[in-house]
This record gives sequence, C-alpha cells and structure tokens, in this order.
Amino acid sequence: MGLYPEIEPYDHGMLDVGDGNRVYWEVCGNPRGKPAVMLHGGPGSGCGAGYRRYCDPAAYRIVLLDQRGCGRSTPHASAYDTDMSVNTTAHLIADLERLRRHLGIERWLVWGVSWGSVLGLRYAQTHPQAVSELVLTAVATGSNREVALLTRGLGRFFPDAFQRFLAALPEEDREGNLAAACNRLIESPDPEVRSRAARAWTDWETATIPAPPRSVERYEDPVFRMGFARTVTHYWGNDHFLGDGNDEGVVLRDAPLLKGVPGTLVQGSLDFGNLLGTVWRLHRAWPDSELIVVDDAGHTTGASGVVDALVAATDAYAHH
Repeated sequence: MGLYPEIEPYDHGMLDVGDGNRVYWEVCGNPRGKPAVMLHGGPGSGCGAGYRRYCDPAAYRIVLLDQRGCGRSTPHASAYDTDMSVNTTAHLIADLERLRRHLGIERWLVWGVSWGSVLGLRYAQTHPQAVSELVLTAVATGSNREVALLTRGLGRFFPDAFQRFLAALPEEDREGNLAAACNRLIESPDPEVRSRAARAWTDWETATIPAPPRSVERYEDPVFRMGFARTVTHYWGNDHFLGDGNDEGVVLRDAPLLKGVPGTLVQGSLDFGNLLGTVWRLHRAWPDSELIVVDDAGHTTGASGVVDALVAATDAYAHH
C-alpha cells in the first residue's frame, strides 16, 4: 500500500494563539474533504512534509501544525528567553481548538504519533465533540511510569549509554527524575551548560530509540537539538502537565471518556513502550478502539507494516 504521493499545501499561515506565541499551520489535499489534523511527536519535533502522506489527498482536508516552540512556530524553544511556562498540554489543546475554529472545521480525525498520541488522546477526552476518529501510532499516554521506563528503566538494556547520560548530570540528581534533572541544566544561564545537557539528552534518545538516519541527523542542528531537548525534558520532568502525578497517568485513567469515538492503535511489537503493556491496557479500556500490532517494528512510523496499517486506517475512516 505505502504512503500517498508527495503534495504541497494550498494554504498556510501563522495563528496568534496568545502569550506571544504564533503557531504555524498548513492545509493540503481536498479543500472539501474530510478534515484530519496531524499531531507530531516529541514534544518539540515539528511537523514535516511526510505527515501529509498518511491520508488520501482526494478524500481528506489535511491539516498540519508545528506545536508551540518548535518547527516554524515562534518563539522557538531553542532561544533562552522563550517562556516555557506557557508551553503546556493545556496550552497545546487550546491551540488545537483555536486552529479548528479558525479553519471553520466542526469535527476532524486526529492522527498522532508518540507524544502526538498523548496529545490526541487528551484532546479527545476533553473535546470529544470535535473528534470524529483517532488514528494513533507509537502509542504513549504520558504517564510517569513511561517516563521512568524511557529514562532510568532502559539503562539496564543500554548500560554504556546510560552511564554516559548519568555522567552528564550532577551527582545529587542521579536518583530522582532524570528528565527534570536534565531540564534544570538546559535552563541554566550558562550556554555551555545548556549545550552539553541538550547533547546528553539527544545522545541518550539516539541510543535507545532506533530512528532512520534523517531523524538522527536533525540532532546535529544545534537549534533543533536545543529546542527539542528543552521541550521534551520540560514535559517529561513535569508529569506532561497532565495532573496529579499518579504513576499510571490521567490519560489511561480517563480512557472510558473515549466511549463513542472510533480509533485505531498501530503499535510496533519492538517498541520499548510495550514493556509496560500500556497500549493493550488502553485498548481494553476503550471499547471503540482497534489494536494492530506490527511484528518487528519499533517506535517508528517508517516501517512498511506500520505505514500500511496507518494508511489503511485513514482510508477506512475517509467516508465514515
């Protein structure tokens, strides 16, 4: 099946969402088609042109955006004076609602990868009337258990990389929340301290989350690296701004709120997030969901089996 051919947007702009932030958005495909919004990962990765290709451009009005602080949105998180206190999950959800109204969309399919699946799930739980379906991959829920696994827990599988990561942190911070400890360094007024901490974080991610060369190459761009590391550690170090600090997290707790919203979950069997069984528990708590597990695929949208399953899902929902 594969991805749809490359296309260009027919409209784009910068939406003033308040707090001094302007969010980049674009629309491609069929202006009269079924609306779909694509939510990138990270948080802080930005939305690339490849996200335009998971929906049939003849059937869908495809909306892409760069979430606050990343990609073409301004101000960028890489700038030391960018106020990160106004970059939270609640702000991003409000931005989605503002963009939906700006584009005159009543309901849209929400497509999300990794962090985008967390954001998409919470958006659907808080604004179910705006969501027609969910298509999610590399599924996460933003829980503290997931953060602990993807930082400290994976250290037993990648001991050399983990020791290098720990060595970049102050000794007194090596027993607590490692993302929060790294974020404190990234917020240092000393640019050298910030730079070393951002590199330590992206080196750790590169070691533990296999990615295609193009994704890894982004980390060599100091602006992308700083903005990405600052944003990820900001969220991971603060319970993803999702609530009460409960290890299981509010997204999984509130899965019953998704009742009536159809969804497709596409998960690689080798995705390390599967070590917690989160996607299976989410599927069991959400009766309107379908779970597709792709053998030999990890935390990626690029594996052929994952691509085929995602495109099949959006095709199935095109006239739903």
